[in-house]
Amino acid sequence: MNPGEPKSLGLDPERLARIDAHLAGYTARGQLSGTLLLIARRGAIGHVSVQGPADRERGKPLKRDALFRIYSMTKPIVSVALMMLFERGLFQLDDPVERFIPSFARLRVAIDDTRSEPVRRPVTIRHVLTHTSGLTYGFQRRTPIDAAYRAMNIDEPRVTLAEWVDQLATLPLEFQPGDAWNYSVSNDVVGRLVEVISGKTLDAFFRDHIFAPLGMIDTDFFVPEAKLDRFTACYQRKPDGLALVDDPTTSPFRGRPRFLSGGGGLISTVDDYLAFADMLLNGGVGRGVRLLSPKTVALMGTNHLPGGVDLPAVSRSLFGEAAYAGFGYGLGMSVMVDPAKSGLPGNAGDMAWGGVANTYFWVDPAASLIAILMTQALPSTGMTIRRELRTLVYSALTD
Repeated sequence: MNPGEPKSLGLDPERLARIDAHLAGYTARGQLSGTLLLIARRGAIGHVSVQGPADRERGKPLKRDALFRIYSMTKPIVSVALMMLFERGLFQLDDPVERFIPSFARLRVAIDDTRSEPVRRPVTIRHVLTHTSGLTYGFQRRTPIDAAYRAMNIDEPRVTLAEWVDQLATLPLEFQPGDAWNYSVSNDVVGRLVEVISGKTLDAFFRDHIFAPLGMIDTDFFVPEAKLDRFTACYQRKPDGLALVDDPTTSPFRGRPRFLSGGGGLISTVDDYLAFADMLLNGGVGRGVRLLSPKTVALMGTNHLPGGVDLPAVSRSLFGEAAYAGFGYGLGMSVMVDPAKSGLPGNAGDMAWGGVANTYFWVDPAASLIAILMTQALPSTGMTIRRELRTLVYSALTD
């Protein structure tokens, strides 16, 4: 995507400068590592802001081509991959997952610490695309089920995706499928579905059907040796500042992983992710190549939560607090359903998600707007930067 003149794109240069100052404050206070923000509108890049270092220990400046761990921003990508197979007529959203992954036929639901019961309905493909499957994450530390995930290292697998899914199926669900929303490993199941239905490994499907067509030349499950000088450091937020937790020179992302995580495994750049987000904004077309139909993108951007409610109404997760009031959940992304209830500017129907290291993006078709924030400071819980960024970006729009 080419750069454009901000005023011609309906962006106020003085108000864009406010965003730069706001992000610079976060890096100066040691609350975030270096930040890279890109705003695009009407098919052109209207603003790029680079603040702080890529690697504080080595004093390396952050550059636009920096490589970031995007973690859960992988989820929209794997969801698009599965919906590309949906468009070939290879499954329906309400097909049971066990049709493709037989071990899911054995699933049970926890009653208490020691007892479980059969599922009343099978886990469907819609359930795993929308986090209504009854699966969870071990890091949530709320129930005996997530404790069982930690005991089995479900969140930190050392096996293949196929082996992992079969291990996962031995553990009870937290609730009956379809009864609630809970942030979970569901998108890793989505990744396995892509492999089974397509007959390709997940990395091969991504490369052949998404990355190559969109020109996403720097997005992968690992950082090759030739690109290590562009790889950012990752930090943990502490009361007294940031602590290095993943040094780019020794990072596990330096080698191709055995486990290909559709829920959080990708490395990317701001421009690569822009190509993906622009495809969503344009109804499934990116760089002149159609990946999805406009109707399928619209289906992904529709709230699929039970009863059409917002996230806090049905969430049993860390991510269902008041910060997500007014947001529903589509197929792989959050969806704004009520701007007034959210307390944020924006438009119903925008699609968004972020990663645990505070990366974030959203696509607003009504405003022809894309915003992408890249940074490497985890966790994202307890931070308000995403809400602040939405307010700052929309305040810079002049029409």
